[in-house]
Amino acid sequence: MDVHDAVERLKADDIDVVRVVYSDLIGVDRGRDVVVDRLPAVMEHGLAFCRAVYHTSPQGDVVDVAGGLDAGLPDICVRPDLSTLAPVPWERGVAQCLGEAYEPDGTEPCSEGPREVLRHAVARLAELGLTAVAGPELEYFLCEPDPAAPNGWRRYGEGPGNVYTVGRRTDPDGHLLRTLRHLRDLGLDVTMGNHEFSCGQFEINLHHSEVLDAADRAFRLKAAVRELARVEGRLATFMAKPFNDDGGSGFHVHLSCVDEAGDNVFDGQSSYGGTTPHTPRNGLGAGPDGLSPTAHQAIAGIIAHAPALTAIFNPSVNSYKRFGPDTLAPWLIDWGLDNRSAMVRVPPERGGATRLEVRLGDAGANPYLGIAALLAAVYLGVRDKLTPPPPLEGYGYDPARAARLPGTLTAALDALAADTDLIDVLGARFVDAYLAYKRDEVARFERYVTDWEFREYAHHI
Repeated sequence: MDVHDAVERLKADDIDVVRVVYSDLIGVDRGRDVVVDRLPAVMEHGLAFCRAVYHTSPQGDVVDVAGGLDAGLPDICVRPDLSTLAPVPWERGVAQCLGEAYEPDGTEPCSEGPREVLRHAVARLAELGLTAVAGPELEYFLCEPDPAAPNGWRRYGEGPGNVYTVGRRTDPDGHLLRTLRHLRDLGLDVTMGNHEFSCGQFEINLHHSEVLDAADRAFRLKAAVRELARVEGRLATFMAKPFNDDGGSGFHVHLSCVDEAGDNVFDGQSSYGGTTPHTPRNGLGAGPDGLSPTAHQAIAGIIAHAPALTAIFNPSVNSYKRFGPDTLAPWLIDWGLDNRSAMVRVPPERGGATRLEVRLGDAGANPYLGIAALLAAVYLGVRDKLTPPPPLEGYGYDPARAARLPGTLTAALDALAADTDLIDVLGARFVDAYLAYKRDEVARFERYVTDWEFREYAHHI
């Protein structure tokens, strides 16, 4: 879009400010509000941000990551992506667009930029003639202020047993309806939403699309949900497990791949995968599963690189409190046919709808980075023609049947650091920055005295 045409259109719609936002390493939206008349100059010269924005913790600490503090806190250059421009439905006179992060000269993409990391993974998959399509699902908890509650917040609309319900029974103030309509009007192509398993927990689904667009919309959805909750005087959190007595929130990714003709290459009955249903490559299983060899190779890549993927799909100290038996969150490295107790579930649809549902991630993950890591694993599985283990049958969570996922952020980071093939696809500079940032998080947590420790020890030792 020509910037001058964009300015005229914005003014005709009574919009005088453009909010330019982009993702930091952990998926927090950073940005700047630009007066519409200054948009042409911003497109030409970009917006200067300190590079250490990528290295700043949720508590405001600047982590010592190479290229930040040690380089004197240099700039990055962020330019608006006008193709993503859309009015903000709840903010009169404001439009929003994504920003593209570049090195200070404004020509080379910033290697730590999550959008660029995903683009790099997309390009590697394209070397195999494949394009990935994703449909993200995100869960979050909605909380209300309560000075008497731990941390000052209680769950909104408390009441057990309301999974997959809608209406005023679990949403007395109509939060979900308002949110769905605003997200729709923001152009995020949301499809549906409902109350989830836990009290005050909601899920919103996005329509599937090419992965960069899907990640863009997932990133914007998370930012918008948090902002809309603030408008209501509430807190929306995508934290993996915010409450001890309840389950966690997931980030599930439905993934398929298409070839250059647009055919779904995971479908075992397509011309790509063969004219008859495909029997699993390992020869095991009760019968044909309808998946192509490429689908099995993709599954095998995810299985092979699952420990390293965990560091990106489950990116916080808190993430690992969501794992465990009987949680419906993955705990073991496995896959299954229409089996929600598996890390990778293959939904029953075939044909053009053939896909994998990767259930590994929690809602705190950065959508760009999670999907990039997933593509990297799929690329490696297909490139190396890997073979998956037999699919899980029955209810999972038996550690005698499959290897465990890393149980702590430290173990997951160690697995990522050791996975040289995955690092090659994602980019060494990004992975080095991510590891340094996250190891600092672990170190700060390990130095922090928690309420649990005082309660457990103070009166007894």
